[in-house]
Amino acid sequence: MGRRSPALRPLLALLLLLPPPPPPPRELRGAPCPEPCSCPPDGALRCPGPRAGLSRLSICNTGIRKLPDVTKIFSLEFNFILEICDNLHITTVPGNAFQGMNNESVTLKLYGNGFEEIQSHAFNGTTLISLELKENAHLEKMHNEAFQGATGPSILDISSTKLQALPSYGLESIQTLIATSSYSLKKLPSREKFTSLLDATLTYPSHCCAFRNLPTKEQNFSFSIFKNFSKQCESTARRPNNETLYSAIFAESELSGWDYDYGFCSPKTLQCAPEPDAFNPCEDIMGYNFLRVLIWLINILAIMGNVTVLFVLLTSRYKLTVPRFLMCNLSFADFCMGLYLLLIASVDAQTKGQYYNHAIDWQTGNGCSAAGFFTVFASELSVYTLTVITLERWHTITYAIQLDQKLRLRHAVPIMLGGWLFSTLIAMLPLVGVSNYMKVSICLPMDVETTLSQVYILTILILNVVAFIIICACYIKIYFAVQNPELMATNKDTKIAKKMAVLIFTDFTCMAPISFFAISAAFKVPLITVTNSKVLLVLFYPVNSCANPFLYAIFTKAFRRDFFLLLSKFGCCKHRAELYRRKDFSAYTSNCKNGFTGSNKPSQSTLKLTTLQCQYSAVLDKTCYKEC
Repeated sequence: MGRRSPALRPLLALLLLLPPPPPPPRELRGAPCPEPCSCPPDGALRCPGPRAGLSRLSICNTGIRKLPDVTKIFSLEFNFILEICDNLHITTVPGNAFQGMNNESVTLKLYGNGFEEIQSHAFNGTTLISLELKENAHLEKMHNEAFQGATGPSILDISSTKLQALPSYGLESIQTLIATSSYSLKKLPSREKFTSLLDATLTYPSHCCAFRNLPTKEQNFSFSIFKNFSKQCESTARRPNNETLYSAIFAESELSGWDYDYGFCSPKTLQCAPEPDAFNPCEDIMGYNFLRVLIWLINILAIMGNVTVLFVLLTSRYKLTVPRFLMCNLSFADFCMGLYLLLIASVDAQTKGQYYNHAIDWQTGNGCSAAGFFTVFASELSVYTLTVITLERWHTITYAIQLDQKLRLRHAVPIMLGGWLFSTLIAMLPLVGVSNYMKVSICLPMDVETTLSQVYILTILILNVVAFIIICACYIKIYFAVQNPELMATNKDTKIAKKMAVLIFTDFTCMAPISFFAISAAFKVPLITVTNSKVLLVLFYPVNSCANPFLYAIFTKAFRRDFFLLLSKFGCCKHRAELYRRKDFSAYTSNCKNGFTGSNKPSQSTLKLTTLQCQYSAVLDKTCYKEC
């Protein structure tokens, strides 16, 4: 047994000289070639035909790189099922890919492949009952005429794909649409295209609003194909053996191949999921028409008022003092709030009546993120600057005689720089995952699902409440500081008290309702709906942005002086500007002459009252400070 026969040695040598058998095609290594098809080395798959009795063909988990040529397969079976799945190297579904397979109905299960594109007329010549394109993770494009020449499909499943749009043609026959986890599909075709739709399972709740808001006459048209069946349902009794009306309409052989209950006799109501939630109701950005008008008036007022203040202060011939510098910061913050309102109003006008089809693009896009950043940044910078302005007034009045403790511009700049950094940080946090701006259509950070998001919202609200308390406390101290203890309450005291009351009231009107309802929502106990919160957004939220330029600048004598002096440079209001110049010169020479010396030296209480009048009138030029 240990030695081979000499007769076998030539045979072994001959076998060694023979070439080895060719390896299987690289595309099919490790995957069997499905019967009765052949797998040539070019990576294609060819299947013989006709096979009249073939009811199902599965071509799954192969390495083929081209869609199999199945056009020569011909089956007489009702509802022939073709399953092509998990073929990761097939990237395209060409035109006429399934033509001639069956004269009856066909179910195509094309899931889990490497499809990237479905070309024009891809399903030409087929009568589709169901088309499953789910889990084609790279499928991005479906040609607008992909269904041209085809009848159906009745069921379309595009779940877990990257399709960005559905074709406009061929949707009339769809009765069931499944598009879960299709996050790239942010816009649906016109709702008039879905004339037969009965059941839709989608990714975004806003898409269901399109069908919920369908006018009655369109709904009647959408379900007109079932009208005759409904009449038969009303007039035809069920058979004794409990068979439904299907058996009266279709033959038994036809019924056996149908696995979908069309429910001709059920109520004609369109079912859509997921339902819109409390944060995204089926409405436009501005839920009420009166808000749509008011938001335009308010944002124009805020933008124009603050731009005017900025332009006048920055072009004034007088020295840039601390109050002027703070007022510029406040005006810029309120200007950003006006930009936010303008952006919201513009998008509302563009999407009026069709917001459901733009909701995802808007709320997940850069526009909403920019709007949210603007409003949080503007709100926090405005509150911060108002607090600094109030503290600066209190400090100036309290230490009116001690000029060495006066707040200088070199002190105010780093203080406001800190405010800018703080406001920018707070506004950027939702962009990096701490809450977010995409929860609601008005782009406010209303997401409190995580503990970190709750802490973020509560921190902002508590800081705003603390700032309001500081402002109130400072103005109360200012009022008592300037009262003359030797005299009865004067008319000037009354005016000062009224001015303070107006400032505190505007701050309270802006902050109180927003803070109250926002804190309750942060604890997941919302007391109002998103629809009602839009009333707060328009009527209360921008109160300070509109009122600040008037209360702190436009209504003051110093601003009117600067305004008319600026107009005089352009040849307007020259007479009024000349009056202000003479008044300034007279005040300056009088103060230089008297110098607050001698027997007419004012008391400390009079000096404090004069200081407050200068501060409150925003007489921010060097003449006022010379007097003060």
